[in-house]
Amino acid sequence: MRKKLFSLAIPALFSAVVMVSCKKDKPLTSESNEVTTTKDGSQYTLDTLNSKVEWKGYKVFKSENTSHFGTIKFESGDVTVKDGKLESGKFVADMNSLTSVDLKDSPEDMGKLNGHLKSGDFFEVEKFPTASFEITKVTPSTEGDYNTLLDGNLTIKGITKPVQFKANVSVKEGEVSVATEPKDIKREEFGVKFQAPAENGVIKDEVTLQINVKALEKK
Repeated sequence: MRKKLFSLAIPALFSAVVMVSCKKDKPLTSESNEVTTTKDGSQYTLDTLNSKVEWKGYKVFKSENTSHFGTIKFESGDVTVKDGKLESGKFVADMNSLTSVDLKDSPEDMGKLNGHLKSGDFFEVEKFPTASFEITKVTPSTEGDYNTLLDGNLTIKGITKPVQFKANVSVKEGEVSVATEPKDIKREEFGVKFQAPAENGVIKDEVTLQINVKALEKK
């Protein structure tokens, strides 16, 4: 049973995190947004204990029961606030912290999976220990459930792509919180082209990412 679970879990999780090419090429830089934000304002430091990336991947034509999800912690980050509003920010994720939450009740399978994800076959975290999202533009929004549009550059294993998140941003009493929408990212754009054998189910190209961060004003 454990062997079967592991074989099913690995493909979806490899697709789920959105972040790599199996090749050991030099880091690549793809298209990116021009940075129009500034550091002009009050500085805030990311609260790494209360910030994380949540990811989810699943198979085409499969139910929620075959989806897999997990988290990645942040190593560092900073935010700038100007006139009481978010001005800029950059968040650096610790790829060594990548883990699968849905396998937490099976420590053996989770350990094997996490180890494989971090190996040279996939994320090669010894060489590329971090990923990042840098905000390039902040636009207030009055439509829908989110109050802000965040344009930014997502960098994974040296590959940078422009990404826009809808987000709820709050600035109050020395604290900034940013909670983005669950956003589908095309994993193949980041070099994640792994596919499992067809009998295990076709892996969906889209991977869902959600960023939740808190930052505290520097004293």
